Amino acid sequence: MSAVTEPSKFIIEQHERAAQELPFADEVDQADADRGFIAKLEPGIVKDAGGKVVWDDESYGFLNGGCPHSVHPSLWRQSGLVVKQGLYEVIPGIYQIRGLDLSNMTVIEGDTGVIVIDPLISVETAKAGMDLYFAHRGTKPVKGMIYTHSHVDHFGGALGVISVEDATSGRVPVIAPSGFMEHAVAENIYAGTAMSRRAAYMYGAALPRGPKGQVGAGLGQTTSTGTISLIAPTVDITETGQESTIDGVRIVYQITPGTEAPSEMNFHFPGFRALCMAENSTHTLHNLLTLRGALVRDPHEWAKYLTESINLFGRESDVVFASHHWPTWGTENLIEYLELQRDLYGYLNDQTLRYLNQGYVGSEIAEMIELPPALAAAWHTHGYYGSVSHNVKAIYQRYMGWFDGNPAHLWEHPPVESAARHVEFMGGADAVVEKARAYFDRGDYRWVAQVLNYVVFADETHAAAKTLLADAYEQLAFGSENGPWRNFFLSGAYELRNGNFGTPTEAVAPMLLAALTVDQVFDAMSLRLNGPKAWHEKATSDWVFTDEGRTVRLQLRNGLLTHWDRRAGDQQPAADVTFTLTRPTLIGVLLTGEDLQAALASGEIEIEGDAASFAKLVSLFDEPDPAFDIVTP
Repeated sequence: MSAVTEPSKFIIEQHERAAQELPFADEVDQADADRGFIAKLEPGIVKDAGGKVVWDDESYGFLNGGCPHSVHPSLWRQSGLVVKQGLYEVIPGIYQIRGLDLSNMTVIEGDTGVIVIDPLISVETAKAGMDLYFAHRGTKPVKGMIYTHSHVDHFGGALGVISVEDATSGRVPVIAPSGFMEHAVAENIYAGTAMSRRAAYMYGAALPRGPKGQVGAGLGQTTSTGTISLIAPTVDITETGQESTIDGVRIVYQITPGTEAPSEMNFHFPGFRALCMAENSTHTLHNLLTLRGALVRDPHEWAKYLTESINLFGRESDVVFASHHWPTWGTENLIEYLELQRDLYGYLNDQTLRYLNQGYVGSEIAEMIELPPALAAAWHTHGYYGSVSHNVKAIYQRYMGWFDGNPAHLWEHPPVESAARHVEFMGGADAVVEKARAYFDRGDYRWVAQVLNYVVFADETHAAAKTLLADAYEQLAFGSENGPWRNFFLSGAYELRNGNFGTPTEAVAPMLLAALTVDQVFDAMSLRLNGPKAWHEKATSDWVFTDEGRTVRLQLRNGLLTHWDRRAGDQQPAADVTFTLTRPTLIGVLLTGEDLQAALASGEIEIEGDAASFAKLVSLFDEPDPAFDIVTP
């Protein structure tokens, strides 16, 4: 194992310039992040029932010191703000728990109890946050729970706040924007394994904490690694202007689909003159395409919804808060804040389109775009989580796709084959490494990373190439203002030096699996089918769901698994086998490893026909790999 490198003179000089040029005299955010502080969780460590640490705010104690040369001073500033942990009063009646997970949990006090907004990622951190609130504000019953949107850091800790029975009985309404369940489950299941593996790079959960390691992710410090839960919403918000009153608290909703999440909403509390912006407006440039992977978000719509928020609620608010970071107080201040956030997404969208219509490709536009002076001067528009560079490329992708129009890029060799040819052209692996050292000494770390990546993919045993590539990644990390960029570079360097660390968090949580619809289960099955192995196989099965009153036909042919609802009296050929069961049994046997024979013996599943035909189908499924390689072939 080679040692972590030291920051080079080029990185040190870059940071010294940044320290001189950036507006560090502006300390409004420091005051706002501290405002309303009541108490910390002492110590700032959360463990699961087995004693495993799932959250450790104490590990970031080094952020109390001066900025080292190995961290961009702007990112150091942001991490120092985000790491602040504890219970805060936003205004009397509205409280936030910050610094106990990637996201915030907000508590609204009603007539007799509380409404909880966004119960973090993990059951354990959500419970710790509620216990902290109860310790200082008194124990009160939870009268409602709101999910602002369909990302796991805003619903995963639900069981740390209420029980499933609280929701299903109607005692505690669980409110979410329409489409929440579809998107919450689909995003975490269909590409969940790949997203979770890449999220390990993005949030740096496996990295050592420290000045040369993980210092934060810009939006929050990192992700907790506890138990993910999901309680289905009982109330859908379907249109802007829809209202509800919970425990005497009036709430007016604004749906914002296709912004930061495909299912998202903002909402206003007229009685408190307070506006919750979900994750549509935070103290950073957000992601239009998150580096863990997702559908590309629409900055044009995002900007339009921010304009709508300002017009609907801006003048009726004294404070704006969100699911991350700290609030902004004062009507004029919050309007200016929201307008700058609106201008940020709209500007990136429009200027990217202007340049692409002049023939520039995404990688070129990403180097060309500069923010207007008013945007560049605001701390909350900096790229701590999203970046101008990868957001511009995302906009290009949204409109133009992966292909830039150059025929040379239409049918390039895949990574390993391309790497071998590049290295051969450049004189062999040893020659490339020697030339790369010269560029490393010049401070051209981007080029060093590009060419040494060829060597590693051509010969993953070349120790000198892996070490120098890790050195280059670390220099790029030390120079990054963006938290996920830093974590990606450091994660790549860590795995080159130490080997694959896999996926530290649970790739697919059991409660997310349990929330799948029948159609989503069969869709998930089809995504695991090894098409080439199944080319010449045919199978037809019927699935009678006694709890849903429907029969679904599942058909395999030509390496494709399709399904549809059978209608009474249809003239389709008889199935090879018919299963009679319930949706939870289907999920348990097919996706969570419950014993099929036990289900048959207990009568949970009844089979009529050729059961062997389905057993053969199951043998054609592949298992996803949560530890696939990223920086090596």
